[in-house]
Amino acid sequence: MAFLKFNKSELVNLSYSLKREIICANKTGAYCNTSIVTCNTRRYHGLLAVTLDRFGGDKFLLLSALDETLTVNGKQFHLGIHCYGDIYEPRGHKYVVDFSADPVPQITYKVGEIIITKTILLVPDSDQVMVKYELVEAPAKVRLTLKPFLAFRNIHALTFQNDAACTTGTPVNGGVSYRLYPGFPDLYLQMNTKSASYTEEGYWYRGITYSDEYRRGFDCREDLYMPGRFEVDLKPGDSVVISAGIQESEPSGLKRKFSSSVKGLGNVTNNVDQLIRNADLLITNHNNRKKICAGFSWMYTGLLRETLLALPGLALGVGRGTTKEFEEILDNLIADEQERLFRRTTQVEAPLYMTVALQKYIYSGASPEYVWKKYGVVLKGIIESYAPGERKEVSMQPNGLLWAQMDHVALSWMNAYVNGEPVTERPGYQIETNSFWYNAICFALDMEKKFGARDGAFVGKWSAVKALIEENFMKVFWNPANRCLADYVDCNGQNQDVRPNQLYALWVDFSPVPEEYFQTILHVVDNDLVTRRGIRSLSPRDVKYRGVYEGSQVDRDLAYHQGCAFPFLLEPYIAVSFKVKGPAFWKKAQWLTEGFYEDLAKHGVGAFSELYDGDPPHEAHGAISSALSTAALIVAHHLMEINKED
Repeated sequence: MAFLKFNKSELVNLSYSLKREIICANKTGAYCNTSIVTCNTRRYHGLLAVTLDRFGGDKFLLLSALDETLTVNGKQFHLGIHCYGDIYEPRGHKYVVDFSADPVPQITYKVGEIIITKTILLVPDSDQVMVKYELVEAPAKVRLTLKPFLAFRNIHALTFQNDAACTTGTPVNGGVSYRLYPGFPDLYLQMNTKSASYTEEGYWYRGITYSDEYRRGFDCREDLYMPGRFEVDLKPGDSVVISAGIQESEPSGLKRKFSSSVKGLGNVTNNVDQLIRNADLLITNHNNRKKICAGFSWMYTGLLRETLLALPGLALGVGRGTTKEFEEILDNLIADEQERLFRRTTQVEAPLYMTVALQKYIYSGASPEYVWKKYGVVLKGIIESYAPGERKEVSMQPNGLLWAQMDHVALSWMNAYVNGEPVTERPGYQIETNSFWYNAICFALDMEKKFGARDGAFVGKWSAVKALIEENFMKVFWNPANRCLADYVDCNGQNQDVRPNQLYALWVDFSPVPEEYFQTILHVVDNDLVTRRGIRSLSPRDVKYRGVYEGSQVDRDLAYHQGCAFPFLLEPYIAVSFKVKGPAFWKKAQWLTEGFYEDLAKHGVGAFSELYDGDPPHEAHGAISSALSTAALIVAHHLMEINKED
């Protein structure tokens, strides 16, 4: 039995089914993303989007949709569905009676006495999507007609009818290929059977509307080109496969390739399997260079902060990953991010996450000496880059702490903007940046004394800075009125916002906070920030708090770091809670994590969302599959395993 299933009463309700999305991704950087009834509701939706190096490595949507029509005894039944303004046409969702998500998405349609299944496979190792149709039951011969809808555009853009598009196809074995614009690869549309025919009848479908984009106030309409139609006759028990890819396939091998690829994916039988599958989905191997995708379907691959935070969980977590994979991803990141690591970045804490990643690598079994010999120069270089005069956006002050400030620029992970102005600028001494700063210095000193130049200049210089931070950290950040740590301190003094960034001061291995403060700080976090879907970004007691992430782009940006709950913050919270409370915290950790598995049939089906409303019932939002959320839940699972009560 499939791990994730739906039923007809849910599927035919568009207000229900359009909010639930299929997401498939592979190692080439390609993805397939649509709703569970295959009606595209976002500009990012489509059956095949691929990474194109020739256009800067961004993702481009080639095949938007594939519409099906069944013809029986002269009557036509359209299984496709598109939105045009307020109208859905055709309305094929009314024939959907079943959906299952694993090992690959499968939709079952029932039209009178006809039952036909559609199974969608994104090939794991190539820029190719295959769709298999199987006629399960029918009283008579059925003609299946397939109409592809072509986009050939950047996933962030929209396309419109134009004279520049090359709408003439090139016949290939089993089908036809199209290249609408120069520079793009050919898209090969092929069927596995010689009994299928293709008829060219080019037509632009105008005004296709993406309801999610409309709801958010974005441009939401585009025109898609339908070049022609495939037709094939089926009798009960027959199945056919149609392929769309950027390389020509051998039609006779399509069905065999489909079956072997599905078998290779394995089955998902429990929550751990689902975590492992999502971790694998988020690690790409495009051009034999492994990287982490921050999230699907619109987030970028190889981002500094997201990679360093998610890397230990995704690459070293339960049931998957290797030390080789960890190092390969980290080495690629270091090679690609020299500017941000050593010279300038608008997320000033991000380079300092390097220390945490290396510490977790050592905990997983890596030799500390080996790690320091390989990465010590990198980490020492990062630390030196924060010395006075090195970076414009952040610099160490005489008290040893880091001051980050660029007017009208958000210099942390809380970097939403409204009308060009940051919602949470947080200039000055940031709590998480200085916590990671102290942790990095302590770790580097410890490693250098053991495996480097014990009496060298680095140890002498940064030992003095370490002592300064220890002397000044609590003086600057401890807020006796709120009984917690200030989120940041600027020229006006301590900021009074109660935010989750203070968790990092307790979470890092080398904490600048005396242990006697841990329980008091954790009590504030428990009371103000903890929800069953992550940790709020701001206390509900604050007048700036916004508990629902909905409305226009401005409304959502105002809420993003002013109340939204983030699953990735559960990692430091659960780790600190176990540190303070021990195994007695286990049942609450279970309560905090099990809700995400209950949500696997929502938002991104089988995936873990980027963020949730801060207010109950905590609806999911943002990227439907988040690297940070997935990694945090993997780590949470590990922490629960090692902290079980006997």
